[in-house]
Amino acid sequence: MTAFKAYDIRGRVPDQINAAACYAIGRAFAELIRPGTTVVGYDIRLTSPELAAAVSEGLLDGGSDVYDIGMCGTEEVYFATAHYRFGGGIMVTASHNPIDYNGLKLVREGSRPISGDSGLKDIEARISQGDLTPATASGPRGALHALNARPAYIDHLLTYIDIEALANSVSPKWERPAGSPTDGAADASARRPLKIIANPGNGGAGIVLDALAPHLPVELIQICAEPDGTFPNGIPNPLLTDNRAATAAAVLEHGADLGLAWDGDFDRCFFFDEQGRFIEGYYLVGLLAERLLAKEPGSKIIHDPRLTWNTLDQVDAAGGTAVQCKSGHAFIKERMRAEDALYGGEMSAHHYFRDFAYCDSGMIPWLLVIEHLAKAGEPLSKLVDERIAAFPCSGEINFEVENTQATIDAVLAAVAVHEPSIDRTDGVSVEFPEWRFNLRGSNTEPVIRLNIETRGDPVRLAQVTEQLSALIAAPTP
Repeated sequence: MTAFKAYDIRGRVPDQINAAACYAIGRAFAELIRPGTTVVGYDIRLTSPELAAAVSEGLLDGGSDVYDIGMCGTEEVYFATAHYRFGGGIMVTASHNPIDYNGLKLVREGSRPISGDSGLKDIEARISQGDLTPATASGPRGALHALNARPAYIDHLLTYIDIEALANSVSPKWERPAGSPTDGAADASARRPLKIIANPGNGGAGIVLDALAPHLPVELIQICAEPDGTFPNGIPNPLLTDNRAATAAAVLEHGADLGLAWDGDFDRCFFFDEQGRFIEGYYLVGLLAERLLAKEPGSKIIHDPRLTWNTLDQVDAAGGTAVQCKSGHAFIKERMRAEDALYGGEMSAHHYFRDFAYCDSGMIPWLLVIEHLAKAGEPLSKLVDERIAAFPCSGEINFEVENTQATIDAVLAAVAVHEPSIDRTDGVSVEFPEWRFNLRGSNTEPVIRLNIETRGDPVRLAQVTEQLSALIAAPTP
């Protein structure tokens, strides 16, 4: 039962999660959620096919028909569940966790998330109490079907972008040959399309990139593309600084316009500009909000509280309405539905889209960005540098602490004399006229996470980062 977390199920194989546990989860899901029909997919980890088969057996014995979509990304389960109007979906994945981990993400009809507060605890309780109806007494056994949902998924992804704009684009890095005419039509043959480095990190993204590539008039160069659950190039987690070097180097080696990297189940996408520089996910939230608002002005945009000023500024300038929400996919998706929001973004590189069943996708963001690069004719660095200068941020800094709440209380006591405004939407956000910070504890480990931003003042950013880091590291009473 230690594998049950706040938002999903995740643990070491086989002591925390195994085939027997997955069978029980499938049975409990079928009995409690009563989906009738359930999509099952799995990531590239070596243990995933076995665990997916066990989940499917549990679902079948529980009376649910199973539609097996095979090896895929988490968002493909989300898509299939909503697109085909199935009663639920289960994805077997441990995303960016260590190689000996695996897990499950569960959704109900419409790809609504099942988290601790919306059914996961009930499934856990049913299993821990051994309260599963015998298979012979649970009614007719479900039927197993194979489903190729990828063509419909690819068609859906392509609806987010203007293919013609990409076909007519000129790479921002293209240099007009000396003496060539300046008329755009006259030298069209000399243009080159956008050149993109794509690094799936031996996760599942390469499968989808191969399916997308024939439809996109861009030059797509993949590295670490082969799905490989042994992770020969390390666990695919671009948030780790050491994992960024290969993508950055490939951007520079090939003179690319953009670099992309994904985690294992590719529900998060990470960006590198044409200089090979990693771009904090925070600045992509504002950029994507701006792009989507250009297509649907006046819409609502959901954002998390950790870093906010840049997002608020860009959403306001684009004519949208920014709505703050607690971090975490279950909270973001729920608030997006309540607000009928066009888009939701977290600085952690989770991006949610109304037209994608309010779910997060690691494919839609980069498609929107390359469309913008094609239309703007400007490099990514130019699009984000102004924003970084206006609202420099620390990025997320993690500290191991013995007592999360005591640490937060100590920091608040130290800054209270300056009478900041305080918001407790998620952890605690403390705001001064020229700088702000958010401090929040992890849901799963004794770690506290700090994010700081200023209004165009990198010197102040460095100073307050040092001061707050010292406060957090100091022993608490």
